[in-house]
Amino acid sequence: MKRRKEKNKQKFTIGMRKKLVVLFVLVLLAFVGLGVRLILITKNNGEEYQKQVLSQQQYDSTTIPFRRGEILDANNTILAYSEKVYNVILDAKILLRDSKYLDPTIKALVRCFGLDGGDIRNYLSEHPSSQYYILAKKLTYSEISEFQGLITPGSETYDENIQGIWFEESYIRKYPNGSLASDIIGFTSSDNTGMYGLEEYYNNTLSGTPGREYGYLDDDSNLERTTISATDGDSIVTTIDGNLQTIVEKHLYEFNEQYKNNAREGNGANNVGCIIMDIHTGEILAMASYPNFDLNNPRDTAALIGMPAVDEKGNKVKGESVYDSGVYITEEMLQNFTDEQLYQNYNALWKNFCIADTYEPGSVAKPFTVATGLESGSITGNEVYNCLGKLEVGGWEIKCHNTYGDGAVSVSRGIEISCNVAMMYVAQAIGVNTFTKFQKDFGFGLKTNIDLAGEARTEGLTYSASNMTSTDLATNSFGQGFNVDMIEMITAFSSLINGGYYYEPHVVKKVVSSSGATIKNIEPRILRQTISQSTSDKIIEYCNQVVAGAEGTGKTARPAGYMIGGKTGTAQTLPRGNHQYVVSFMGYAPASDPDIAIYVVVDRPNVLYQDDAKFATRIVRAILTEALPYLNYPMTEELSEKEKAELETLREQLVTTAVAEEEQEENPEEVTEEAGETEEETTEAPEEKERTSIWESFDKDPTTGYYVDPSNGNLIDPDSGSVVGGDELPDFEGVPEEAASASSSN
Repeated sequence: MKRRKEKNKQKFTIGMRKKLVVLFVLVLLAFVGLGVRLILITKNNGEEYQKQVLSQQQYDSTTIPFRRGEILDANNTILAYSEKVYNVILDAKILLRDSKYLDPTIKALVRCFGLDGGDIRNYLSEHPSSQYYILAKKLTYSEISEFQGLITPGSETYDENIQGIWFEESYIRKYPNGSLASDIIGFTSSDNTGMYGLEEYYNNTLSGTPGREYGYLDDDSNLERTTISATDGDSIVTTIDGNLQTIVEKHLYEFNEQYKNNAREGNGANNVGCIIMDIHTGEILAMASYPNFDLNNPRDTAALIGMPAVDEKGNKVKGESVYDSGVYITEEMLQNFTDEQLYQNYNALWKNFCIADTYEPGSVAKPFTVATGLESGSITGNEVYNCLGKLEVGGWEIKCHNTYGDGAVSVSRGIEISCNVAMMYVAQAIGVNTFTKFQKDFGFGLKTNIDLAGEARTEGLTYSASNMTSTDLATNSFGQGFNVDMIEMITAFSSLINGGYYYEPHVVKKVVSSSGATIKNIEPRILRQTISQSTSDKIIEYCNQVVAGAEGTGKTARPAGYMIGGKTGTAQTLPRGNHQYVVSFMGYAPASDPDIAIYVVVDRPNVLYQDDAKFATRIVRAILTEALPYLNYPMTEELSEKEKAELETLREQLVTTAVAEEEQEENPEEVTEEAGETEEETTEAPEEKERTSIWESFDKDPTTGYYVDPSNGNLIDPDSGSVVGGDELPDFEGVPEEAASASSSN
């Protein structure tokens, strides 16, 4: 036994002890090495590692939202602004730290915000560790002020037992005028990003930079807080005159009310648009279309009712026959729309018709044809053409609006009565090369680069010299066969009547900081000169006769107390022969020395016979009768008793103020004399003049007021002699037909 015990004691040998000592030394050296390494790290990179550690010790972080810049009109009236709102946030973890906090906090929430206490308790029991839950959204300061006092130390109503509630700040976009200028302004998405109009185009300008408040624990475990303030967005001052915009929108709405559900269910037209521009600067004074929408509630489905429905590509859904203008949205259709279909039609509602839709302009293009001929020297302006009611071009027989012929037509009369044959002769004298060159000079086929989101591209919708045939040249001369948009047309037309200067159109004139300091002034920008002053003077002279002349197609556009100039337009849409038209009037005032241009386009009016420019001229008259006095232009024409009553009614409504009568009375003899001559020309002369056209000998239909051709029963417009509802323009496919006829009746 003794030997066995001694044998066991000898197991921990000297060799093993030596190994243990070596291991101990190695471990000790390792710790010494690590210590040296830590000393070196602290000495050389201590600050860098300290930042990393502190960043990992982050306690909380809150984004501070920026305030989006305002949008103002030319009179500094606010069109769009951002209002601070608050979300009520529940921090369950803090609230449940002590049971004494629970009842006082829930009772305060119920009393101040009308919340359901049971719902709050259920959430707390299911999510006791939650630190972020929204109890209420987008409350104003007045709505949170009572509760704010309960949780603010030092306030009279402070209650230390109310815990776990804080307010998260954000902003919502407000539009104090509802639908006013909806096409121009656009709106913002839920994440404060601009959509459509100015909100989208100037999104980077209007947007600011968010700030941040964050905290972390320092070396002593104390909470340190750092705040980086948000930078608010800049504001923009527009060229839009809010009063003028109101006038325009009022009359577009009245047109819709008058013609909606007339020949078919739906709005008064597929679209109605109006632009008023300062021809000497390119500034847009007003721009609107109908239907419009409420900027504060852009997804209100009520605004879609009466619109033509569109497909996934944004094209109008076709009706049951070629004679339909489309399929019009009803309440029943809305109920069956998928989310995708609904969004497709919202996009159609939200886009700006004045810059986004293209169409064939019709006879509004005729002054451009004449200006091209005069400027290029292809015509002198003294030419006289013989209109027999038709002209054969390229194997096609293209008829004039007056199929009975206008006889001898001078260049001036060709504009006044809107003679297609005269324009085709002018175009033949010009030639393809010169004609297409001037079209590009006028900006047709090019974007104007107006500062609004969504401008259409018309490249490819006009001809080049290499692909224009003689027939194309003929139809282009009176505004068919190529497409434009409204902003393209009025910008180009302004250059015709301002001496030839093509200004880049713009809607914003100034950018200002949140403190009110001007950051940038946007000055008028001349891009090129399209025609000379002498040619411009001639075009004004010719277009004045469209309104003032005895045969003028635009007499119904003359506002009460004023003389203006302009040009009517009626264009047949595709497919040809569908009886669907776009009618328009391009005008300017004053007639003697133009300052502003106005363009109204009515796309497929809701009437049986659409090809009548008076649907546009009457809108122009209504707008200018109210707008010109507001803009302080003195009256030049004597007022009839009916016009006096009309102006008196306007004074009572008072969107605007009519020109003071004293301004008229300063030179009563001059005004009366000039006005008397005009009144005789525009109202009495057409009734008393000797009949010179065949159709003027026809009997009138007492219901429509149109002449009736006894040989075929066609209705004839009493002002222009055009066949109402006729198939006027050939489709130029297949073999030419003798009965093919032309468009652009006015």
